[in-house]
Order: sequence, then structure tokens, then C-alpha cells
Amino acid sequence: MKTSARYAIYYAPPADDPLWALGSEWLGRDAYTGENLTRPDYPNFAIGDMDRLTSSPAHYGFHATMKAPFELKAGETEATLLDRLEAFSRSQSAFDVDLAVKPLGQFLALQLTSNVEAMRALHEACVKDFDRFRAPITQSDIERRRKANLSSEQDARLLEWGYPYIFDEFRWHMTLSSRIVSDNTRDKMLSLLTEHFSCVIAKPHKVDGIAVYRQVDRCAPFNIIERAVFPALAEQPA
Repeated sequence: MKTSARYAIYYAPPADDPLWALGSEWLGRDAYTGENLTRPDYPNFAIGDMDRLTSSPAHYGFHATMKAPFELKAGETEATLLDRLEAFSRSQSAFDVDLAVKPLGQFLALQLTSNVEAMRALHEACVKDFDRFRAPITQSDIERRRKANLSSEQDARLLEWGYPYIFDEFRWHMTLSSRIVSDNTRDKMLSLLTEHFSCVIAKPHKVDGIAVYRQVDRCAPFNIIERAVFPALAEQPA
């Protein structure tokens, strides 16, 4: 069955940022170019193991969700969405965060260790501002989400905003693995990831923009079609 393109508002570092290079290398795919990347050899993990253990985040591209994937509603176009991305970004300001690789349930992800409230405010602004472009969620997507045994509040948010895990349930993260059932495998991968990202988690990371990712159909991977940069904070006078 043919489906419409989906779009998402994600955080992505600039293409020349070391965090982007490391994240894309780890997932084996660059969402700026759409190209598959050759991974280095990782101790204790064969290439096939890595493909399996990163297949889900690789499909979405290296990112952190700010507004979950949606189809465009009638009357809106990709061009109007990208125009709004630029206008929205001009109203934001860059800020620094500290990151660490940590478990997130049965997944592994880069997560915040500082400036959580600044990121939450950006998330809420993205959810609300870009909702004007979102087509109503389909019944099949509602049924798929409800398989997760949503609370009544989550279900209400699903129907109103198209996604249940928002606002006070928002947990900013850049997913680095598919679901890992084995504790031993997860522990080994956590150690490897901590080493892999050591040079970027050792210092603050600047959040200075957001991107629109596009999925041409439900089977296709997500790729970046435009990234907009936030103005830097003005320096305070001495």
C-alpha cells in the first residue's frame, strides 16, 4: 500500500560536528547524505551483530526526537514546513548540554546530564509550533501505539498531538541501539559506546539547531532535508 511521505522535527548536530561523525559511524549510516558507512571493527561484536543491534536507530538516522514523525495535513507542503523551520529557529537561542551514554530501558542512548529544562522547553515549543502541519493520526497508527498499554493521559496526548510521550514524559535521547534483551550484551555495548563517544562526552555539546527529516514511505529510512541554525546567545556586557 502506497503511503505519503512522513516528516519529523529532530535534533541533529551539524554535518561537520564530531558528534555527528561518531553517531553516524556507529549506526553505519549518514542521514545527511543517505549513504551507508563502513564501520570499524569493534571488539566482541561482528558486523552482523552490529547491523542487528543498531537496525532500528539506523533506520531513523542519528537524532533526538523533538516532534515525532507525521504526515502533512491537506493544504500544507514541504516548502511551507521548511519555511516555518527557518522562522522558528530564528526565535531560538543556542545552549550547551552535557551528554553521557546510559541505558534507557532495554536500549542504549546518549542522554542529558545538564540543561534538561532548556531542552524540555525547546521540545515543547517544537511539539506545539509544528503541530499546525500534522495530519490527523491514522487509525492504524493509533492501534499500533495502543499496543504499548498507554495510560489514559498518554492516550489522550496520542489523539490530540499524534504522539503519547511528550511534555512531562519527554526524555531527550539519541538512540544508539535497538532493544537489547541480554544484560551481558547491553553491558558490553555500553562499555564500547562510552569509549566510542569519549571525546565528545568529555566536554559540553552546543545545541544550535534542529532539522527536518523526511521518510518517503513507511519502508524507507529517514534522511535530513534541511537543518536550521539557532542564533547564538548575545554576550553579556562586562
